[in-house]
Amino acid sequence: MLDIPSPVRVHLEALLAAQNDMGVCDAIEHYAPAGKPSAMNAPHLPKVAGIDSTVPPPAHTVPPTAQTTPAAAVPEDAPALTAPGAVLQDRLAGWVSDLTTLHELTERLARTATLDEALRELLRAGAALVGARRGLVVVEPADGLGPDTTVGLGLGRADLGHLETVPRGATSYGRILDAVEGRPGGVPDEIAQPDLLAEDGLDPRQREVAARLGFAASYAVALATGTGSRIGAAVWLYDEPAEPTERRRHLVGLYARHACEHVARLIELDRVRAADHTLREELMPSRLPRVAGVQLAARHRTGPRGGGDWHDALPLPDAALGLAVGSVTGSGPSAVAAMGRLRASLRAYAVMEGEDPVAVLSDLELLLRLTEPARSATALFAYCEPALRKVVLAGAGHSPPLIVGERRTEFVETSLSAPLGMLACWEAPSVEISPEPGETVLLYTDGLLYRTGEAMDRAFARLHAAAASVPKGSRDDPGAIADHVLHTVLPDGLDAVDSDEDVVLLAARFE
Repeated sequence: MLDIPSPVRVHLEALLAAQNDMGVCDAIEHYAPAGKPSAMNAPHLPKVAGIDSTVPPPAHTVPPTAQTTPAAAVPEDAPALTAPGAVLQDRLAGWVSDLTTLHELTERLARTATLDEALRELLRAGAALVGARRGLVVVEPADGLGPDTTVGLGLGRADLGHLETVPRGATSYGRILDAVEGRPGGVPDEIAQPDLLAEDGLDPRQREVAARLGFAASYAVALATGTGSRIGAAVWLYDEPAEPTERRRHLVGLYARHACEHVARLIELDRVRAADHTLREELMPSRLPRVAGVQLAARHRTGPRGGGDWHDALPLPDAALGLAVGSVTGSGPSAVAAMGRLRASLRAYAVMEGEDPVAVLSDLELLLRLTEPARSATALFAYCEPALRKVVLAGAGHSPPLIVGERRTEFVETSLSAPLGMLACWEAPSVEISPEPGETVLLYTDGLLYRTGEAMDRAFARLHAAAASVPKGSRDDPGAIADHVLHTVLPDGLDAVDSDEDVVLLAARFE
């Protein structure tokens, strides 16, 4: 607050006129006394509008303070005078309150980590700023790369469906999104419809939907980044005819400019995540083959950074079946790409000489050493003849498979071997097993053991106990066996574990 000496008196109308002509700061300088004030103090300004209220009250709510001149000193016919300090305090308090509100709203927005969270926070904050109760935001990036989505505030899925039945050109967000830059009118920054039902030429379907949903006015703003790239539009709906004041429009405009930058970053992040997910899904088998005499099920969960674990099942000549699991060192896109190359190579070697798993892994090791000299990998390949219930397998630094049946639950005794790429020449003997009818061979990657957070011997013991505890009614379904093992080994779930490790389970039940 500015403590201006009492001898300085300014008529209210003159001060307001000066503010409009030259700005508040120039008006203060113009009407300030030439000498130094006798006293200056700056008490904490009262907070007029707060973030916690549903709709912030107008900033200028402090009534002008009357001049405290003794009645005897003021003639009865003198015009009413107001101390300039009270007017300036009122305006400064409003500005401080607005800045505080915007600061708190943008801090809330900055804490959102996903696109959906950010859009919902944008709607809530905008509704508080413009004094509305409901709204929706439509995201349609101008580059056409997506994601295209619609999020509502106070509107259910059915309500959004009703709004989508309105012709796009009749909606305020449609006019914003479909406007073309360079044409007369350009892209509107805002569209206010203070009384929808009273508008001439209102689309009949829009009138019907407005009556059904119970809104009578709307206010829409364009969402665009600082570079002018359009990302969508936000619309807030009023239950009664209404229109935001100039102050509210200014505040929501400032907030929307900041929110658009944050939303644009989340859109880019969402695109990267979607592309990475699509890449990993395409590198993994989209479905498992159907081979007589065996049932297959797979569970694959990639870590947050993207890893190089994979599984595969491919039909081979003479009604045989090849099963493989493996893991490439590292994480991120480079590991995913290396995993794709290694998996494709293994498929080729399996088709040519799958009946000899040692030869398959030897060829794979040579390829890895020549093409990926700085990378190593573990792998296990099994050549299965379902009609004979015969499995020949070999592993390179990989954990042994687990046989799950009614009479036994045991690990397959495989020979110890180094991972691929660790030795000048890899070779290890293969192992042959004969599962009984109804038994399941469970192949997995080390990520399942690492995610337990325990020493390897205890992790193996937990895995064995989980497989042994499969309910009898679930032993006929390899998918149910895989799910039971996952939920037992990791009771808190895959998402609750703080680990970057991938998890792969491949179950083959022999009939």
